[in-house]
Amino acid sequence: MLRLFNSLGKGLQDFHPVNEEVVRIFTCGPSVYQRAHIGNFRTFLFEDVLVRYLKYSGFRVERGMNFTDIEDKAIVESRKSGLSISELTEKNIDEFLREMKLLGLLIPEHMPRASDCVGEAAAMIGRLLELGIAYRHGGNIYFDPLKFPGFGKLFGLDMRRWPARRRRFHRDTYPGIQWNLGDFILWHGYREGDAVFWDTPIGRGRPSWNIQDPSMVAGYFQETLSIYCGGIDNLYRHHDYSIAILESLQPYPVARFWLHGNHLLVAGRKMSKSRGTLIYTDALLGQGYDAAEIRFFLLYGHYRDRLSYTERAMKSAAERLGRLRSGVREISERAGSAAPEGDPARWVRETFRRRMDDDMDVKGAVDGISRELAVLRGGTMEPGAAAAVVAVLREIDGVLNVMFQDPAG
Repeated sequence: MLRLFNSLGKGLQDFHPVNEEVVRIFTCGPSVYQRAHIGNFRTFLFEDVLVRYLKYSGFRVERGMNFTDIEDKAIVESRKSGLSISELTEKNIDEFLREMKLLGLLIPEHMPRASDCVGEAAAMIGRLLELGIAYRHGGNIYFDPLKFPGFGKLFGLDMRRWPARRRRFHRDTYPGIQWNLGDFILWHGYREGDAVFWDTPIGRGRPSWNIQDPSMVAGYFQETLSIYCGGIDNLYRHHDYSIAILESLQPYPVARFWLHGNHLLVAGRKMSKSRGTLIYTDALLGQGYDAAEIRFFLLYGHYRDRLSYTERAMKSAAERLGRLRSGVREISERAGSAAPEGDPARWVRETFRRRMDDDMDVKGAVDGISRELAVLRGGTMEPGAAAAVVAVLREIDGVLNVMFQDPAG
C-alpha cells in the first residue's frame, strides 16, 4: 500500500484516490518569466516519478500542469528585455519543453497557460464579489480571508495572529517564505500605460497570480483532485490562497492529498539570480554530465528533504549511477531465454516497491536495488533467472528512467 506524506494533516496516510477510475493530479508549473533552473526541475522530477509510480502501480493518471505567463515578474522582465510578454514567455516555454524531453519527463495531459484562462478567472472573481468574499479597493479586487472559515488550514496558520486592522497585499509575489497576514489581491485593475490587460465583465485589468492556478484547476477538473503538488514555497500563502478561492465557490475539497517538494540548495541557500547561483541543465551538460546523470542527481534523495548541490555531490551521484548501470549491464549479459520469474526477480521488485510505497523513497529504492544486484553478481544465476531480473529492472526503470537508456528515449 502506497503511503504519502499529506501536508494537509501533516502525516503519512494510505493513498486512496478520489476516483477509482483515474487519479487526477494538478502540479504547479513554471513561472516562465525566466528559464527553469535545476532547482525547479527537482520539483518537476519528483512529480514525474510520482506519476510514473502511480502508473506502475496500476492507476490511470490524468494530470494538469500550468504555465504562469502573466504576473508582475514577467511584466518587469518583459520591459527589461525589450520583448513583448508573449515573446518572452513563449521563448521560455519552448526551452522548458525541450528540457522536459531532455530529462525524460512525461508530458501532462493538460498544460494550460494562465493567459488562456483569464475568462475563467474573471468569472470566478465575479462570483466571489457577489458572495461578499471579495471586494474592490483602489481599482483592484481583493479576497478577504476572514470570510473563509478555516483559512490557512493547509499550513496550519494560527489565525489568532491575524491583525485587527485591515491590511492589503497588492503584489503577485513577495520575497521569502513568510506569511502575509492580510487580504490578498485577485485582480490588478488597469492603470494608464499598462501593456498587459483584458477587458472583462469585472473590468479592465489582469488576474493576479493567486487566482490563476484556481482558474486552471476549475477549468479542467470538476471534482476533488486526488493529489495537488508543488514546491515547498507554495505551502506558505499560495496553496492556502488556492484552497480559500476554490472552496468558497465549490461544494467539495480541492484535493485529498497535498504534496510539497523541498529545495535544492547551493552553498546552503536557495538558488538566486541576484547571488548568481542559478544552475541550468546546459551548464552541467557542458561539464560532461549526461541527461541521465542530471536526472539521477535530482532524484537521488527524498523529495521532502533538502538536497545540496556541490560539484562533489554531482560527481558522486554520477559515479553511483555508473555503478548501478554496471550492475544492470552485468546481469543483462548473463541473461538467456526468459524463464518463469524466480526468487531473485521477486526480491528486486519487492525491494523497490517496499521503499517506493514508503512516501516515494527513491534513495532507499535505489540503494536497495544496488544491494540486491551486488548479491546476485557475487553468486551464480541461471540465464533464465537473470533474464527475469532484467525484465523486472526494465519495469522499475519505467519509473526511474535512468538505468537503461538516455531519459529522452
